[in-house]
Amino acid sequence: MGLFRKKSPPLLGIDISSTAVKLLELKHQDGRFRVESYAVEPLPPNAVVEKSISDIDAVSEAIKGAVKRSRTRLRSAALAVPGSAAISKTIAMPANLGEQELQAQIELQADQYVPYPLDEVNLDFQVMGPSEDASNVDVLLVASRSDNVETRVDACEAAGLTPRIMDVESYATETAFSLVADDLAGGGREQAVAVVDVGATMTTLTVLNDRRIIYTREQVFGGRQLTEEIQRRYGLSFEEAGRAKRQGGLPDSYEEEVLDPFRYAMAQQVVRSLQFFYGASQHNTVDALVLAGGCASIPGVEQLIQEESGVATRVANPFVNMAVSSRIKPERLSEDAPALMVACGLAMRSFDA
Repeated sequence: MGLFRKKSPPLLGIDISSTAVKLLELKHQDGRFRVESYAVEPLPPNAVVEKSISDIDAVSEAIKGAVKRSRTRLRSAALAVPGSAAISKTIAMPANLGEQELQAQIELQADQYVPYPLDEVNLDFQVMGPSEDASNVDVLLVASRSDNVETRVDACEAAGLTPRIMDVESYATETAFSLVADDLAGGGREQAVAVVDVGATMTTLTVLNDRRIIYTREQVFGGRQLTEEIQRRYGLSFEEAGRAKRQGGLPDSYEEEVLDPFRYAMAQQVVRSLQFFYGASQHNTVDALVLAGGCASIPGVEQLIQEESGVATRVANPFVNMAVSSRIKPERLSEDAPALMVACGLAMRSFDA
């Protein structure tokens, strides 16, 4: 299975994270997207460990649950491997090559860029446009170990769906960013914008310049640490702690003693991630910061990150300018929106030109 190939639409965007399967169905009509259905189905602990599937059956059952909960009728899907499980390289190739000749040349040269035997990887490419040298084109080469792809394919097929596209999470984020960028000052054009996705166990920084990825980095940090601290401090099970975090009912001291320290730790993690980027690039600032992932919905964290980083910060909502099906509660969708960036980017693959 290729990593970029366009197949027959329509497609469900399915994001498999460490704690949940997120499913999204979009329609495109009258020049506007519409959210047709979506669902967030929790995963049992350790079914996915640091974005690597360890229990295919549990993931398959969660996908089935998401399909049932969403009431979608679609049975084809776009999925993604994590950025840390993919190798990306932009290479220059002669502009006069046809697609078959280009593919043959890339396959011949791929072993220069992929540190694994080629029979152990899934490989694909996409022409990005002219190189600085007008006789060449820039080609994005992406490869991932086959087991990263196959576990996702197997879980999807076991749930009764047909996987049509395998993307990379960072590129799905880039796709969905186009929806968020329009509401930023400057629209993300000729600007460096940081998208920080703080999930349950991983924080992913994706920096886009003029709406194209120039940097991505994953670090182990996420909302699970808050859940575990609630569990430890209040003598709850992990499941009870997670429920209390979402629904409330914790002692009055919770915000000051537990939530405030986590918010500050999250802000410091974002600042450190930005420092890594500054140290690895020619940039010493970004023009805006977009906060995504489940932890983006924590009250007060947006303002704290803006204060600590010195960068204008906003919470991601790719659906803000979309129509919404009458069977979806808009307030629930708005609450879940920051965690649905990858699923949104995958669902948008239905409409590739």
